[in-house]
Amino acid sequence: MNENEIGTVVVDCSINLHKELGPGLLENVYETLLAYELESRGLKVERQVSIPLNYKGIDFKESFRADLLIEGKVVLEMKSIEHVSNAHKKQLLTYMKLMDCKLGYLLNFGEALMVDGITRTLNGFID
Repeated sequence: MNENEIGTVVVDCSINLHKELGPGLLENVYETLLAYELESRGLKVERQVSIPLNYKGIDFKESFRADLLIEGKVVLEMKSIEHVSNAHKKQLLTYMKLMDCKLGYLLNFGEALMVDGITRTLNGFID
């Protein structure tokens, strides 16, 4: 699957999960259940993926952690808060750049409607 096809599945699973459970649960609950839903759709899901950083020749092996990495191509950053900020969006883009991923989603399960909690982010051009 390409990034856009994976993204379609991510959005569908996220909306369905939110419809089922609603807002207000802890972030790690949504992370666990979304990983389960994506895996049940046949996708390879990695949780809490370490993102290394090299700064001036110094390797920092566990600088950051991405909540979910789908098929090694799409980064998901999960939130369960009232509203996301620009800092959250920048966090996702930084992860994407460090991991050399072209597509990422900031998923805020704290919104009343999940559609309002989905932010799609691009890092470069996707075919």
